[in-house]
Amino acid sequence: MKISRTSGETPQTAPAPQPKAQPAPAPKKPKAEAPKPRRKPKPEPEYEEEDDEEEEEEPHRRRFPVGCLVVIIILALLGFGAYKGLQFYNEVDGGTDLGTEQTVTIAQGSSVSSIATQLKDEGIIEHDWLFKQYVKYSGKADGIQYGDFTLRSGMSYNDIIKTISEVVRRATTNITIPEGTTAVGVAQIFVDAGLVDDVDTFLNCANGTDGSDFSQYDFWNQIPDNGRLMKCEGYLYPETYNVYADEDVYYYVDTLYSEFANKTAALADTIAAKGTTIDDVVNLASFIQEEAGLASEDAKVSACFHNRLESDDPLWSTHILQSNACSYITQDVENNYLWNSPTAEYYGWPEQGAIPEDVLALYDTYAISGLPAGPISNPGYAAIEAALNPDQEYLDEGYYFFVTGHPDTDVAGQYFYAKTADEHYQNCVKAGWAN
Repeated sequence: MKISRTSGETPQTAPAPQPKAQPAPAPKKPKAEAPKPRRKPKPEPEYEEEDDEEEEEEPHRRRFPVGCLVVIIILALLGFGAYKGLQFYNEVDGGTDLGTEQTVTIAQGSSVSSIATQLKDEGIIEHDWLFKQYVKYSGKADGIQYGDFTLRSGMSYNDIIKTISEVVRRATTNITIPEGTTAVGVAQIFVDAGLVDDVDTFLNCANGTDGSDFSQYDFWNQIPDNGRLMKCEGYLYPETYNVYADEDVYYYVDTLYSEFANKTAALADTIAAKGTTIDDVVNLASFIQEEAGLASEDAKVSACFHNRLESDDPLWSTHILQSNACSYITQDVENNYLWNSPTAEYYGWPEQGAIPEDVLALYDTYAISGLPAGPISNPGYAAIEAALNPDQEYLDEGYYFFVTGHPDTDVAGQYFYAKTADEHYQNCVKAGWAN
């Protein structure tokens, strides 16, 4: 029996072939419409992966944000500034706990800067620069006094200023040292004023033999150790001083040395330019002071001495100073440092009847070449300046001699200058010194 292929029945056991009935062409349609839409989004997962990585990194970066760090630093600086500002304010305003009382001595002429440093060093304040600025801008500097004041650490700046502005005066006394006074003479002045016990106490301090140190002064460090009688001779500046009446000897000596340093400071450049030393200048000035004594004659006498010491003239080739103010002459009528001065009396040479040979070897201006070992008095400023700047006319024209009129004549105190020994003799006759 034949089975028809056109019937609508499909046997369950029918074999799979019938390829024509398979709808194969239908799935091919998308190829023409678009290329596999699911393959194109592939970049999206990659993009999403990168976002994920960035999202993963963000928490790590937020742990150290630069902005926060800057803010922290600024806040720290502001906090530190506020802390220091509070410290400064507390110092200016003062504290509740005051220290023990201290006596602070402010020297006459002290500057605000030096006072601030002194207060810091003595523990009254912590910041000298702050105190200095406070005094400056408060306009109270002019009211500050000198003397002894009782202060305590922790005091307010206003209280400190008020205290040191009160007039507290220690007993003082005036001391006058005439120009040309010897070191022994200066010591005696202080003894007579009741300020120093004895001459030796003053001289031991002034010469540094008691351990006193004056190396803060340049001139002191330049004084040669050449066997001179006294290191202090020439540097105890002659002046009128107002000094405390209850101080120690160092204070008095230092006052004189300080004045010398201040008065001669302006001469330093000229001294260096002329190739000399402060010691040689003071040494020669002490002779000008003794031989002239008048400011109007100082430069001329200086020229005569310079010519003797520096001239190329064969007659003066030994460069001997030849001053009776310091020589072998043992006549009481002569003003001789080695014979009838306070220095000679201090050493007892007149009593012994002779000047020691070792002293003459250092000081006899008729025997040694050049200047003696040291000055013979403490000269004034005019003589010091004249030693450095002799009269140029008398220097160039070659004057070597001078003499003053005898006190008992009509020409008493008058000066006569000469270029030669013969002219000098004639001047001595005019001056009333020769027969």
